[in-house]
Amino acid sequence: MFGGARGLQIPRSCFSTTSAVRTTSVTLKALGLDSYNLGVYNGVWGGNGDVVESVNPATGEVIGAVQQSNGNDLDQTLQQATRAAKVWREVPAPKRGEIVRQMRNALFEKIEPLGKLVALEMGKILPEGIGEVQEYIDIADYAVGLSRMLNGKVIPSERSGHMMMEVWNPLGVVGVISAFNFPVAVYGWNSAVSMVCGNAVVWKGAQSTSLTSVAITKILAEVLERNNLPGAICSLATGGADIGEGIAKDKRVNLVSFTGSTNVGRKVALTVQERFGKCLLELGGNNAIIVHNDADIDLAVRSILFAAVGTAGQRCTTTRRLFLHEEIHDTFIERLQKAYGQIKIGNPLESGILCGPLHTKSAVDAFEQGIADIKEQGGKILYGGNALSNLPGNFVEPTITSISHDAPVVHREIFAPILHTIKYDNIEEAIEWNNEVGQGLSSSLFTTNPERMFNWIGPSGSDCGIVNVNIPTNGAEIGGAFGGEKETGGGRESGSTSWQQYMRRQTCTINYSGMLPLAQGIKFE
Repeated sequence: MFGGARGLQIPRSCFSTTSAVRTTSVTLKALGLDSYNLGVYNGVWGGNGDVVESVNPATGEVIGAVQQSNGNDLDQTLQQATRAAKVWREVPAPKRGEIVRQMRNALFEKIEPLGKLVALEMGKILPEGIGEVQEYIDIADYAVGLSRMLNGKVIPSERSGHMMMEVWNPLGVVGVISAFNFPVAVYGWNSAVSMVCGNAVVWKGAQSTSLTSVAITKILAEVLERNNLPGAICSLATGGADIGEGIAKDKRVNLVSFTGSTNVGRKVALTVQERFGKCLLELGGNNAIIVHNDADIDLAVRSILFAAVGTAGQRCTTTRRLFLHEEIHDTFIERLQKAYGQIKIGNPLESGILCGPLHTKSAVDAFEQGIADIKEQGGKILYGGNALSNLPGNFVEPTITSISHDAPVVHREIFAPILHTIKYDNIEEAIEWNNEVGQGLSSSLFTTNPERMFNWIGPSGSDCGIVNVNIPTNGAEIGGAFGGEKETGGGRESGSTSWQQYMRRQTCTINYSGMLPLAQGIKFE
């Protein structure tokens, strides 16, 4: 090992070009990919848009290239998806679940190379890359069971000889626009659940992770073709903002599920609303952890380390604000700085690495601008604060700051490993500060006091969609509904009743009485 800035550890072997090229070649081959790949699938593979190269953010080297879609490709794909949806909706839900089960098994067979591809193309460390694929596998398991539980309700009718019930039917075509930071799992949450609900899916992943989108779609397409089902049930249209905008505008897309920034999500929502379409938004997070003076400090330090540094701070659930009770503040900061000093930064495929690169050069620029803003707004850098320009790729130091809770930079989500620490006096103050930002995704309180726990999850507690106690803000399980409030968009993906967003609810009344009594006792004779 040799020392990085401020004691950060960087293995010498991390950036071996020969090793990286060999790993890339083997990984692509295992997934049926090549140096050049078609990026449109609607039953057949094609693509007439620009050729976009995928770059390894740890080395700056090109991994491969994908021929993106253009407007005509998207139009043809939506035509095929619309036709496929009419076939798929007539397949009984449990049989749709059987297809998703087969997809789950096919994904499991490729979990290692898929995880490596995520590490190569997105930049997260290998255990996280494999874990992300496992998340798709887990939601597929969940969806298989769900396919036998898409239950409606029987509702008591006030009229004799009448049956009233609630029925759920497929929407048709679901457009999924996913982000770079989870190039597999977010599509999996949407696709697996949407498919058992009877919808065809058109996917536009992040342009910078197009290889991963193609690899996943190849696996799903093989399952559909093997079962003599239209491949367009799982369509793919890689591309940039123009393709995303096309999906948002097109009336053939019944639901648009968008994951990304609040600014872009606002535009997507307005575009979809103009045509009275449905929208599911999973947007920014400015997540906080509160550590009270009665907390288990060891547990809190370990939790915060992963929550703030994991995925190099590029999760929507990354902890970005840390509120520390004044009685434990100084001791906790000292412990946290020591923990940060043990972080190994480097090639995400190397064993023992905890922090990989940021995804793009522009993300490094945003990190550096954030550091400048912190200093300008009266904050202090307690640890880190530098881009590691002496290394190949897009590496920065995980950073700890001390700053006021209401500084503008604290209220802005910076997609990088910057943790703002803030001292508070009482729990009411900490909760108020937790809730004062525009976003409302995830939050957590560390305490051993049951009264504080239940106040925290109650009406006067956190206003976020995810409210935890004694666990970090990240690492949500698939069984719960995932999403947040306010500028996070209000959408819910994954478990609980999230499936209802992918279906249309119908209230049905059947008159078998031979008479015509009206509701509310109205007589019309």
